[in-house]
Amino acid sequence: MSVVTNTTTIGAIELPSRRNTELLLLGFAVVIPVFAYLNVGLAIDGKVPPGMLGYGLGLGLLAGVAHLVVRKFAKYADPLLLPLATLLNGLGLVLIWRLDQSPRIIARYKTFSPDAPNQLMYSAIGVALFLLVLMFLKDHRVLQRFTYISMMVAIVLLLLPLVPGLGADVFGAKIWIRIGPFSIQPGEFAKIVIAVFFSGYLMVKRDALALASRRFLGLYLPRGRDLGPILTIWAVSLLILVFENDLGTSLLFFGMFVIMLYVATERTSWIVMGLLMAVGGAVVVGSFATHVQSRVAAWLDPFECLKTAPERSNMAAACDQMTQVLMSFGSGGVLGTGLGQGNSDLIGFAANSDFIFATVGEELGLTGVMAFLLMYGLIIERGIRTSLAARDPFGKLLAMGLSGAFALQIFVVAGGVMGLIPLTGMTMPFLAYGGSSVIANWALIAILIRISDTARRPAPAPAPSPDAEMTQVVRP
Repeated sequence: MSVVTNTTTIGAIELPSRRNTELLLLGFAVVIPVFAYLNVGLAIDGKVPPGMLGYGLGLGLLAGVAHLVVRKFAKYADPLLLPLATLLNGLGLVLIWRLDQSPRIIARYKTFSPDAPNQLMYSAIGVALFLLVLMFLKDHRVLQRFTYISMMVAIVLLLLPLVPGLGADVFGAKIWIRIGPFSIQPGEFAKIVIAVFFSGYLMVKRDALALASRRFLGLYLPRGRDLGPILTIWAVSLLILVFENDLGTSLLFFGMFVIMLYVATERTSWIVMGLLMAVGGAVVVGSFATHVQSRVAAWLDPFECLKTAPERSNMAAACDQMTQVLMSFGSGGVLGTGLGQGNSDLIGFAANSDFIFATVGEELGLTGVMAFLLMYGLIIERGIRTSLAARDPFGKLLAMGLSGAFALQIFVVAGGVMGLIPLTGMTMPFLAYGGSSVIANWALIAILIRISDTARRPAPAPAPSPDAEMTQVVRP
């Protein structure tokens, strides 16, 4: 009798990394902004702009270095996130440069300095932070260790604008700090740190928060002692709204918590309660906060508000800006007036920051607006897909929190500019002028790429087991 032993081992299935797809998409993400840059130059001066080559090489260099780092340190990451962020950042630089060429904006300041070079520098810093996050954050689960430290850091960041001598009041909103010649908006970085805290906290407390004590009108109401977290966050968001006059950060902060709370517990009652508390708090604060009142008045009827508002007041400025924004969107039509051929520079100092989306609406029309919203929507969709694919609860909540914060910021900015909701003063991610915004959002994209790499990375091959050995007995 002879014995023949066959041993089989099942190995891990090697998934495609999709890095070549990412490289191809990055090529389009660089070429499209360069072509837009050329269009603006031809529309304004009738000739090829002299800085086009430098702009194209700079954007291409940033995208190429980012791609090489992703290829090395996050081989299995989502292939769409980096090209989408690069495309939005590149088009934002073009729009800011287009507004820098406006004679009205140049004449408005005694010593005019263009913003596009500064924004390019901020973009380079943002990409550098993107690279550092990918190189040093090997596993996103490390962030879970800093759950309560991140809470303290977030509170400090949110309170910094209230420190005398450090905070700056810009048209009624105290959301900036000044360090020498630089201005920083700490709330942009706080949204990432807060997402880390919420993820760690809800991963531990989700079972207790999911329990319901009674049912009322078809909703499962949480127990009284479990209302503590949402009441605390609601109170903090109101304090931000009261003392900093910042409707945007308050809404973003509270809305992100409610979204993550719903994802963690799957209780619709949290959503309903969160909406009611948000609306109630905004109504109460809006009844005595003049900064909020002026924005609500500009939202309800900006043309009538412009007639009745006191001259040179914050309300008059808000109403004047809103009327110019609505006329910009109206004159754009379906296809727009063409890059470099609009009049959105009439909006004033905020044309390249809060209201840069109005430039998109006027010069690229409804088609351009939908294209930009589609790009933002794709980033949000890839973030949610990353959350669904994550293998650990902390990663799921963190990816959902970051995607939810990004989505809320898009909604409040686009909704405010287009008159759907009152203005909030936040900046459009990657598109508007602002160093804090572009740097923080590049860090957000880096964390999503790290989570997606971990989610898509093949599991290691299992060790051989006795069951994998098959013994065949052959009789003579």
